Amino acid sequence: MTVNENPRDPTQDLLIERIGAVVRVTINRPQSRNAMTFAMYEGIAKTIREVDADPSVRVLLIIGAGGKAFAAGTDISEFKAFTSPQHAIDYEKRIGKILDLLEECRVPTLAAIGGACTGGGLGIAACCDVRIATADSRFGLPIARTLGNCLSLESHVRFVGLMGPARVKDMVLTARLFGAQEMQYAGMLSEIVPDYDTLTVRAMELATAIAGQAPITMRVTKQALRAMRPALDEELEQKLILSAYMSNDFAEGVDAFLNKRAPNWTGT
Repeated sequence: MTVNENPRDPTQDLLIERIGAVVRVTINRPQSRNAMTFAMYEGIAKTIREVDADPSVRVLLIIGAGGKAFAAGTDISEFKAFTSPQHAIDYEKRIGKILDLLEECRVPTLAAIGGACTGGGLGIAACCDVRIATADSRFGLPIARTLGNCLSLESHVRFVGLMGPARVKDMVLTARLFGAQEMQYAGMLSEIVPDYDTLTVRAMELATAIAGQAPITMRVTKQALRAMRPALDEELEQKLILSAYMSNDFAEGVDAFLNKRAPNWTGT
């Protein structure tokens, strides 16, 4: 996660392009490590709905601008207004619905990852069907070091399905960033390319190749794999979310991050 220090025209924070049968979404806030505002999440959701409604689109490609980050999570300034339990529940539900929409997208989805892919950025990547990355890309869920919040149950399920429980525990408990090769070994990445320039070319090559495959086969395969997901306990999820987001530590984490100081965790 990061915070925007250089406000800009929000209409340019997502660039949407149609290239043949491929729709390419570029997360375009490189000055803020492509941190996601709520408006950007909603913009991705709008694009997915448009893709789902257009049978001529065969692939959705998501990439971060600049090569320094795919997406460094949710912009932390968005959390300043969190003052009630409902704010926390609504946030997780809101983001969860958007990630569900991405995961359930009618067409194959491809994440082209250059640089940092952390927090909500890793959540976006995890919802895509295929992920490729540059050799210098870094992945993580450093919430135990930054904000002291938590993942939703659905995010736990996604990450465990991709990397296994031991890797997810390592990622959250140590708050360290994992390299591209580690993530490829874990099953998160299908391919590693040398640099960002190569990534932009290879991503379009791969997207174009996937666009030429049988669409019904791909759609049915995606639906079958989603059907294997376990049912989640919504009451437990809300309890866990509130225990983190309503804590003194979460308020401390947000304040410390925005004021560029180390947090003083108290466990309360």
